[in-house]
Amino acid sequence: MATVNIDYDELEGGRVATVTIDRPEKMNALDSSMIDQLNWAFRSLANGSSLRAVILSGAGDRAWVGGADIREMARLSSVCKARAFIQRLHIAMLSVRNLHVPVIAQVDGFCLGAGMELAAACDLRVASLSAQFGMPEVQVGLPSVIEASLLPGLIGRGRAARLVLTGEVIDAELAYNWGFVEELVSADQLRDTVRALVASICRAGPHAVRMQKRL
Repeated sequence: MATVNIDYDELEGGRVATVTIDRPEKMNALDSSMIDQLNWAFRSLANGSSLRAVILSGAGDRAWVGGADIREMARLSSVCKARAFIQRLHIAMLSVRNLHVPVIAQVDGFCLGAGMELAAACDLRVASLSAQFGMPEVQVGLPSVIEASLLPGLIGRGRAARLVLTGEVIDAELAYNWGFVEELVSADQLRDTVRALVASICRAGPHAVRMQKRL
């Protein structure tokens, strides 16, 4: 069953949540149900006063998030339904962006379309060497919308234009060189690297970190 799961852990004395998008048989693609679950997960985390950080991961090793569910999008029978789907996805990503603690994307495998937008909505991105990134919507006749607007601030206007106008998929090393990814490691080091980063956040002053994110 496709789900978005929340698990809790203690690192350096701080409470950390790991949110896992669990639909590996569909490359963790975001359909309406998964979008609603993602939004619910982050809204529920917003109520945690002891929370220090969140790790956002995807189940399996093929994809972090392979994009929005193209089959569902193809079945949208009107402009109103398409707009509602896009708005639902935007609201879920806002719940990630607006969370009061840092969100770290732990990226392995494909990170495409809505997946790359979701990664952009996170505060930090750590990826495996096998990760791949892209905005391929134009290749299936759709424009990139929603949090694609965050890409110029992360990688520059020209590089963002290259991705959204060509639908090109780039490898992890290029994504790192462009500045989209903050750290690049082998797949077997990914989990430990992310946890070390989160431990550093947990060692900092909790109020200061929350204020820093707001600033």
